[in-house]
Amino acid sequence: MERAKMAEESLETAAEHERILREIESTDTACIGPTLRSVYDGEEHGRFMEKLETRIRNHDREIEKMCNFHYQGFVDSITELLKVRGEAQKLKNQVTDTNRKLQHEGKELVIAMEELKQCRLQQRNISATVDKLMLCLPVLEMYSKLRDQMKTKRHYPALKTLEHLEHTYLPQVSHYRFCKVMVDNIPKLREEIKDVSMSDLKDFLESIRKHSDKIGETAMKQAQQQRNLDNIVLQQPRIGSKRKSKKDAYTIFDAEMESTSPKSEQDSGILDVEDEEDDEEVPGAQDLVDFSPVYRCLHIYSVLGARETFENYYRKQRRKQARLVLQPPSNMHETLDGYRKYFNQIVGFFVVEDHILHTTQGLVNRAYIDELWEMALSKTIAALRTHSSYCSDPNLVLDLKNLIVLFADTLQVYGFPVNQLFDMLLEIRDQYSETLLKKWAGVFRNILDSDNYSPIPVTSEETYKKVVGQFPFQDTELEKQPLPKKFPFSEFVPKVYNQIKEFIYACLKFSEDLHLSSTEVDDMIRKSTNLLLTRTLSNSLQNVIKRKNIGLTEDARHAAEEEIYTNLNQKIDQFLQLADYDWMTGDLDTKASDYLVDLIAFLRSTFAVFTHLPGKVAQTACMSACKHLATSLMQLLLEAEVRQLTLGALQQFNLDVKECEQFARSGPVPGFQEDTLQLAFIDLRQLLDLFIQWDWSTYLADYGQPNCKYLRVNPVTALTLLEKMKDTSRKNNMFAQFRKNERDKQKLIDTVAKQLRGLISSHHS
Repeated sequence: MERAKMAEESLETAAEHERILREIESTDTACIGPTLRSVYDGEEHGRFMEKLETRIRNHDREIEKMCNFHYQGFVDSITELLKVRGEAQKLKNQVTDTNRKLQHEGKELVIAMEELKQCRLQQRNISATVDKLMLCLPVLEMYSKLRDQMKTKRHYPALKTLEHLEHTYLPQVSHYRFCKVMVDNIPKLREEIKDVSMSDLKDFLESIRKHSDKIGETAMKQAQQQRNLDNIVLQQPRIGSKRKSKKDAYTIFDAEMESTSPKSEQDSGILDVEDEEDDEEVPGAQDLVDFSPVYRCLHIYSVLGARETFENYYRKQRRKQARLVLQPPSNMHETLDGYRKYFNQIVGFFVVEDHILHTTQGLVNRAYIDELWEMALSKTIAALRTHSSYCSDPNLVLDLKNLIVLFADTLQVYGFPVNQLFDMLLEIRDQYSETLLKKWAGVFRNILDSDNYSPIPVTSEETYKKVVGQFPFQDTELEKQPLPKKFPFSEFVPKVYNQIKEFIYACLKFSEDLHLSSTEVDDMIRKSTNLLLTRTLSNSLQNVIKRKNIGLTEDARHAAEEEIYTNLNQKIDQFLQLADYDWMTGDLDTKASDYLVDLIAFLRSTFAVFTHLPGKVAQTACMSACKHLATSLMQLLLEAEVRQLTLGALQQFNLDVKECEQFARSGPVPGFQEDTLQLAFIDLRQLLDLFIQWDWSTYLADYGQPNCKYLRVNPVTALTLLEKMKDTSRKNNMFAQFRKNERDKQKLIDTVAKQLRGLISSHHS
């Protein structure tokens, strides 16, 4: 049993070893490891080795048989190979010789090929460089174009070029260093364009400011020519409206500029235009005034997103220029040219603004123009009222009226309302009537002084007709009387009659072009003529009569003196109505108020012509005027409407009082003793010194003494003024209780007020 079992196991082992040997023979040596492991894992590896040796011997025998079978072929092959080796050696020698010759012969070719290789490399580099340059050249060309545009001051195209350069060209070559430099310079270039365009705008504004009078002069001249043309054409019934179109307005503005624009001003906003043929269209405003700096700067700031900044700057600068234009020269009233230049500047300013309004979108708007015009209208009317009051020559007043009408008509063409100017002309009409009355008073005086007060003798019919032709005298009995005969009046009667007609003609001249109805003109003539007869002619005749009656003359002298004092004070009151103090101001000006400067100038010019009056009359008039001025200023300071005032307002008021004192010291009328005229302002001076120096301790201590420093300061007046300042302190210092200085000041004011009330009550008791 055991033997059978062992035999069975031996068969299995032999079969396994056979399988392993076949696997070794057929398996790749790289994968034989697992097979061998299975042998060594078993216990029969010795028998396997025997089996393996047996297999090897079998294969060796098979190899030997195979070699013996193929041996003769192998020998033959070796013999053939030996023969081939000799031939191969010959071939090798031939190849070596050929190679040597080829190397020698190809050496120059190799050199040429190396050169060709370098050329090809250079060609590729050049081609790449050209490609890169072709990519960079547009950038450089655009940058060069940008610089040229900036050099020639073509700022808006330069800004467009800059935009293209930044967004289109530079991104394509952004990796180059020069492009980075350009990118870094772009903000600087934008600012440079912005600054240069603003500089051009400033030059334009300055040029326009300087040449506004030329622009306005041209517009007014052409308006005058157009009006003269209308007067010729409108001899027939008028058709259509008097108001011209805006296109006609620019034609008016344009026509005369050709002869007034100097070539040297082409770069500063005013262009020179060559003469146009009569049949060619008249150039527009844009052809005469170079508005391109405004348009360029507007476009540039719009592109840069700063349009609002530009609009605010432009409007602010033009407002400043408007204020300068509207400030009349102090001697404007002396000649008509002064008024004409003033009007030319205003017209020129608004012609430019009107053109800007219609050629830009929103740089200025109608509300802005209307605001400027309202300011201009009020200031112009105020200036004309003040300066025209200085004029005593009716011819100058008449010329001024015609100039104002032309000024109004010119601006009306551009759409500006001018009704207030015509209303103001009605005021000047009254002044014109007064100047006429004064002039005719002299005319009547000369006629009466040169008359012999004898009846006019008539020795011939021609003499009779001549006198009747001058004065429509009708007397049937005188006509029937034989020659020689006499008229029942002296020569002054026809002369006065003719002068009355001249007076009426002069009044009619003023009423022309004022758009008055015939009824209004008749009323004006009637009123002026009545004054001429009842006042001027009557006074002249009274003076003639007074020369023959001493008692009657002395009554007339007193009446004339009183009239001088009254009229002078009334004129002072008119100036004081222009006073416009800011009683709550905290700022101190450095000069006296304009209205007071004009008033002092009027008083100087008035007293300068008082030299023909008796010395006592001139002195009394001067003292009366100073006292009236001082009293009026005191009333202005203490009036109930002024409920509060500041120390700054008092200091400004003090400058005006100093101006009055300076006038008094200058001796406007000879004959006063030293400082006599200044005493008219002593009450104001002491009151202002008390408050400005805040010298209450001296005032309260010395009150009632004959040598008191503030003798002329009434405690009631001081208390009234102090209460106004007290209210201001309380209102303006709502946190005064938290600040010691303010509390101390308030306590001091309260203490002073209490002491003043004590002085007042003790005085009354």
